[in-house]
This record gives sequence, C-alpha cells and structure tokens, in this order.
Amino acid sequence: MKSALPCILTINGGSSSIRFAVYDAGETPRRRLDGKIDRIGMSGTNLVVNDPAGKPQAPCRLVAADHRTAVAFLLDWLEAQPVFASVKAAGHRVVHGMKHSEPERVTPKLLAELHRITPYDPDHLPREIGLIEAFRRRHPKLPQVACFDTAFHRTMPRVAKLLPIPRRYAAKGVQRYGFHGLSYAYLMEELGRRDAAATTGRVILAHLGSGASLAAVRHGKSIDTSMGFTPTAGLVMGTRTGDLDPGLVYYLARTERMTAAQFQRMVNHESGLLGVSGTSSDLRDLCAREAFDARAAEAVELFCYQVKKWIGSFAAALGGLDTLVFSAGIGENAPLIRQRICDGLGFLGIELDLKRNAKNEPLISPDAGRVKVRVIPTDEELMIARSVTRVLHLGSLRDP
Repeated sequence: MKSALPCILTINGGSSSIRFAVYDAGETPRRRLDGKIDRIGMSGTNLVVNDPAGKPQAPCRLVAADHRTAVAFLLDWLEAQPVFASVKAAGHRVVHGMKHSEPERVTPKLLAELHRITPYDPDHLPREIGLIEAFRRRHPKLPQVACFDTAFHRTMPRVAKLLPIPRRYAAKGVQRYGFHGLSYAYLMEELGRRDAAATTGRVILAHLGSGASLAAVRHGKSIDTSMGFTPTAGLVMGTRTGDLDPGLVYYLARTERMTAAQFQRMVNHESGLLGVSGTSSDLRDLCAREAFDARAAEAVELFCYQVKKWIGSFAAALGGLDTLVFSAGIGENAPLIRQRICDGLGFLGIELDLKRNAKNEPLISPDAGRVKVRVIPTDEELMIARSVTRVLHLGSLRDP
C-alpha cells in the first residue's frame, strides 16, 4: 500500500553499524519504519527493525557481514518492503563536510570532493561514500542529499577554529571542525520548542554516547566544541582517546616502532574507556563492575571528570551558563553519570533535582534553579529527513 505522502529514506552509517528510517515527507516528517544493522565486521551481525510504534521485531542474523555485504543486504531488504515504492529521496549523514554549511544534493562533483577529502576522516568517509554509491548503482534516478555533521559548527569564531601549528596548514584546511552537528541542530530545535527564550541564551549541549562531545552555543550559534580536526579529539570516549599529548606519537614510534597507521588504530579503536578499563567500551558494563574492578571504576571516574572540565571551560567561553542539555545514549539514560558530572558545579549555578534526575525527566534541575538542566533525546535521522524535505521541496508533494 502506497503512502499518501512521498517518503524519505534516511541512512546513518557508522564504523560498525548502519541506522536507517523511512519518513513521510510532510512539513513534520512522520516515522513509518526504522532499524539498524549492527556489529558489522564482528560476530553476531544483526538486522533489527522497529515497527511504527517503536517495538523491535525479531532480529535477522547476517552471516560473515562486512560493510559491502551489509549494504547489499540492507538494499535487498528495503526493496522488498511495500513502503519502499513511495521513497522519493534518500538522505545520508556525512561526518566530514569541510566548508559545507548546508545539506546538499549529491552530484558527481560533490562525490568527487568527498573522495578527495577522505584523508580528513578515513574512519567514516569511505563507508559513507560507499553507501551513497551503492544507492546510485541500484537506483540512479533516486535523489540523494548529503547532510554534513560539521555544518553546525561553521559559525564558530576564527579563534575557536585555529590550531596552533604552522600557518601553512590552515590553508590546506587543517583546523577545528567539530562533529555531532546533526544531533546539536536537532537539540537546539527541540530546546526552542520547549523553551523558546533558552535558544537565545548561553547553552552547553552534551552529546554523550560511545562517541561523545560537547558544544557551546550562544544566541543559537555554535561558538566552540570539544571535537577538533577529527572526531578523535576532545572528551574521552568509548574507544577514542579524546585530547592526547602529541608527543606520544614520537615516543611510541621510538620505543615501540609504532607506525602512523598503528597509532591511528590505537587512538580510535583501542583506547578511551576500553583502553583504561581493559574490559569494555560500554559505560553500562563499567558501572556494573566498578564496585569490584578498580580499572572499571577509574574509567568511569575519568569520563565524568573530563565532562565536568569541558562544561567548566565552555561556561568560561560563554561568559556564564543558562542551560545545560544532556543527550545521546549515556546522556539520556544514565542518571548516576549525570549526577557525578554535575556534582561540584554549583558555583556555575548547576543543581540537580535528584528525584527528577533518577526518573530521566525532561527537566532535571529544580524549578528555581539558576541553570536549567535538561534531558533531550536526540534524533539525527529525523534531522536528516527534515533537511531532505527542505532541500528537495518535498513537503507539499502528494503521490498522484
């Protein structure tokens, strides 16, 4: 059965997962279907699909799935769904967009540019380009839109973008870019819906998941963010180091003969919470172990300590703070972590209502609190759908 509205397919490809959703392309896109293929390249690769009510269906196992076979499987599965006949466009999250400040329709010129900038983000861009090209081969007439995760931070002042290395590299595009922009753009829209006046104030957004970052926003514009030239920088994450002394590159090359490629793998895939704990990159596992595992306890403590420091530094950059927003998997679902992060930040006006916090309520600070502390679930896929609707002017179309 065809939808009354044309539909938009959103694709959010990660290093080991592909999230997807189908939306009606109205002024307010309505989700009809969503799911993900996870653990790509590992054992137990599954396709998990949620029905329109958000209820997960029985998972479908993929055998020996690498990214190429996972993409082919997903395309085959999507094409077999009745709703796919109504899909009029596809939108993709593209992590690195360099100087692009708005979503753009995919063209051969844009694809060539994405190939050219692959060295800026070798962990994400090749897979994202592969997804776009796979759809072009199967459905060459289907319009596709690239939604750039860096675009939200294009408003940062020059001083926040500069890296203190020889100036000649800035001319080659080496600067702080920042990421998680689709999430941050969505959070600012949602914050405006809940408290319109808050979006004109001083806001810190904390996207805390396996990948984690913070952004400082003033008058609705990003003025700074914790991630930098790549998503490896900033806060300690599930398997990424966050900020690291660059002298380690030379030290490890000299003492362990570590190559640049080995160093890249270590700081992105073997470090962070996984490296410190030695057991898991998942904060839920570490919290369950910290009572009897000193390394797990240190990993949890390090994460909370670093988030606290970034909040303090961004409050300084903003000249104060009016709103703090927690989001993403950890930020939305870990009351104890939020409490540990906020403990000791009363001098900034940050207080928690512990009962509200324990229930993951939308407002977790006291009503009279100087800083409003909120929990807002993020939705990057919906942000992609809204962007595609706007770029391709699909909102008012109807199927004949």
